[in-house]
Amino acid sequence: MIVKIKKILNQTGFMRYLKNTSWLMGEKIIRLIVALSVGVLVTRYLGPEQFGILSYAQSFVAIFAAFSTLGLTDIVMRELIKSQDKKNELLGTSFILQTFGSLFIMICLTIAIIVNDNSPLTNKIIIILGLITFLNSFGVIGAFFNSTVNSRKIALPSLIGLIISSILKIILIFQEASLIYFVYLLAFDIAFLTFGQIWYYQREGFSIFQWKFSWSVAKELLKDSWPLVLSSIVISIYMKIDQVMIQEIMGNSAVGQYSAAVRLSEAWYFIPMIICSSLFPAIVNAKMKDHNLYMDRLQRLYDLMVILGYSIVIPVLLFSKWGINFLYGDAFALAAPVLNIHIWAGVFVFLGVANQKWFISENLQAYNILCLGFGMVANIVLNLVLIPKQGILGAAYATLISQFIASVLAPIFFNKTRESFFMMLKSIFLVNYLKLIFKR
Repeated sequence: MIVKIKKILNQTGFMRYLKNTSWLMGEKIIRLIVALSVGVLVTRYLGPEQFGILSYAQSFVAIFAAFSTLGLTDIVMRELIKSQDKKNELLGTSFILQTFGSLFIMICLTIAIIVNDNSPLTNKIIIILGLITFLNSFGVIGAFFNSTVNSRKIALPSLIGLIISSILKIILIFQEASLIYFVYLLAFDIAFLTFGQIWYYQREGFSIFQWKFSWSVAKELLKDSWPLVLSSIVISIYMKIDQVMIQEIMGNSAVGQYSAAVRLSEAWYFIPMIICSSLFPAIVNAKMKDHNLYMDRLQRLYDLMVILGYSIVIPVLLFSKWGINFLYGDAFALAAPVLNIHIWAGVFVFLGVANQKWFISENLQAYNILCLGFGMVANIVLNLVLIPKQGILGAAYATLISQFIASVLAPIFFNKTRESFFMMLKSIFLVNYLKLIFKR
């Protein structure tokens, strides 16, 4: 075993991907720690009602957020890996397309605000969060650094911004500041990350002023990304519609209770995103070299996702009631049973993130939309049925069932995707690990 480990560590490619993943993982772990400390203090300070308003506004904007990226992140990263000589055209074209996407979001939000009956404060928060999406267009720089396996340039400005904003949040709590100031800090986080990425990009000898827009590149990017846009919209709806529906049916306080549990449950979702994004170049390279190696890496990735999912679910189930009371206090007591249900959805989310990379590498994004569409429809219907009957627990059950449908079950209905269903099923039941145990 020691010899094998040394052999792996001596592989330049492996160490390169490991270091890249370590930077991203380290940044997210620190962000998680801050969320479980400063974030919890903010939640306790705001209380279920105010926290519910913030969570509702974030969920409302998140439903439209897919238009700010247009599903281009992974597509651009894939194209940069294949052809670095088109860097300026790829980044420039993607930036312009995403900027127009953010403009469309603002139009949609403005119309929604006019027709709804939300409070002026809620509408103000929605507008601020909508304007932040324009900064997301600079996320193409992150795609560039990921394509060159250099995620340190993304992690460092994110960490520095996180530290500054955390200190400011504590100051706001002591100053007994109103909710809107915490919203301003959300904008600060994104702005700091954006300027940090631009600074690193310029430091590498590049310039955003060299970016070029190309109609031909735009057509090619949109040709591949439109399924991802639709899938992102579907994901946004079935990930966030529950909080919007809870607010409409039960009010802001119920949203606050539910969101407190969901924040803890979804706090771990960065793990599959970081791992899969970092390993995506290796999967693409394997596909171009050897099919067996490609399939082996995919199966191992699915297995890893499930193991990580289970390793999070078990401790949460054991300590959920105590944890909610310790972190949020008695005011959020209703969040504990929600967490016990919602945390199981994470296993399917982990698998779904990995499977989405498979859809992209196989250029089967259209099937991904169909699978996610099944989950979205199931989630909306289940929320309509279960929330009036079981309250926020019903919303948690709706999320769990719909995540299983979208991430695992739906691929079985199509010939081209059925293979991924059986691979994920093997992972869920730990088939490969059981084989190793029985062999011993």
